[in-house]
Amino acid sequence: MKETSQEIRSLVHKMVSELSIVHSDETESKLLPDKWSKKEILGHLIDSALNNHQRCVRAGYNAADQFPPYNQNEWVRLQHYNELDWHDLIRFWNEINQQLCHVIEHLPDETKLNKCNIGKEEPVTLEFIIKDYLRHTQHHIKQILGAQ
Repeated sequence: MKETSQEIRSLVHKMVSELSIVHSDETESKLLPDKWSKKEILGHLIDSALNNHQRCVRAGYNAADQFPPYNQNEWVRLQHYNELDWHDLIRFWNEINQQLCHVIEHLPDETKLNKCNIGKEEPVTLEFIIKDYLRHTQHHIKQILGAQ
């Protein structure tokens, strides 16, 4: 899990610079009405980091198997990310990821098999959550940078 944490740190560090050069004018528009803007995608990544931070902490003491599901569309809708400053969103995304990585790096190895509810039929392991978080973040970063 520590190796994945380092990959997350490295990705976030690199992406902070790349995201910072995206023009703020481009961050609020949507390619389609039912798709998220760049700000909303980054907001979703913030939400994902916050949810996964809680999952990691709770799984650390084996209490994440009943974690509530996460309704990503409602989270983005209710938080009005398009109204926030692009650079503030980048800073917050960076900071929450630093904290998430700090937690991951300090989790005992034996917690990697602890179960986490993510709203699927069966809970998944903490190790799956952490690896999937990296994959998920990479996916959405490509969406933000690829739609320039």
